Amino acid sequence: MEIRELRYFVAIAEELHFGRAAQRLEIAQPPLSRALARLERQLGVTLLERTSRKVTLTEAGAVLLSEGRAILSAVATAERRTQEAAQRRPHLVLAAKSGTADELLAKLLDAHRAEPGAATVDLLLCEAHQHQKLLKNGQADVALLHLPFDSTAGLDTEILYTERQVAILPTSHPLAGHSRLRAAEVTELPELPMARWPGPDGDYPEGPGAEVRNLTQLFQLIALGRTTVIIPESAAIGLRRDLAAVPVLDAPPVTTVLAWPPQSRLRAVADLIRVATRVAVVP
Repeated sequence: MEIRELRYFVAIAEELHFGRAAQRLEIAQPPLSRALARLERQLGVTLLERTSRKVTLTEAGAVLLSEGRAILSAVATAERRTQEAAQRRPHLVLAAKSGTADELLAKLLDAHRAEPGAATVDLLLCEAHQHQKLLKNGQADVALLHLPFDSTAGLDTEILYTERQVAILPTSHPLAGHSRLRAAEVTELPELPMARWPGPDGDYPEGPGAEVRNLTQLFQLIALGRTTVIIPESAAIGLRRDLAAVPVLDAPPVTTVLAWPPQSRLRAVADLIRVATRVAVVP
């Protein structure tokens, strides 16, 4: 089995559409179909069930998808680590959702930088649900995730802290002056429908609320009276003056964790986790 064939298969299995997979890989569709047929002949199994209407994974295909993702992640990481070794300096990429956990990140990066022999940490800011892909394709070594919003399936994790959630409202709204709210009071506001975030597949759920991808965009839309949101309290630190954060008593708590691929054996990752658990406190 060649790495190229495995990469082709993973793209098809994740997209479940030959056209989209070919577009993602920037190749024509016929070579993609031939590569899959060759892979199935080599393995002696059927990996995908194909009809004129849809493509589905077989049980064998699901196994190869899981194993293939891990292999491609390891290959990408090996390539990057080999290139970094030539620079003779430890190097680490930390992925974090743009606009979240700013206070923790500042403390973590400052404390880690002060450690003797600390690796250089590059901060990779991303959007919702991109962490998993970045970790699995080797673009990131470790990521800050927020449960229950982010998936940690297939990753090792270390809990840092748990916090309550708050509603973000325009200061002009009648509820902005309350000391606390219930979730239903926020989610059922007809004039401020709840913001909608993209799912892991990039699609937005149905609903009247504004489609958002990051906190900067979200806060601007809330200030304009177009939407609202319930988010972790730490995301509201340094909130703009035309917005108010009100605690939501019955909103589920949010737990911030560090996550990394289970096959990682990097000392730099272990060092970062050790520093993070030391400096992490509930905001």
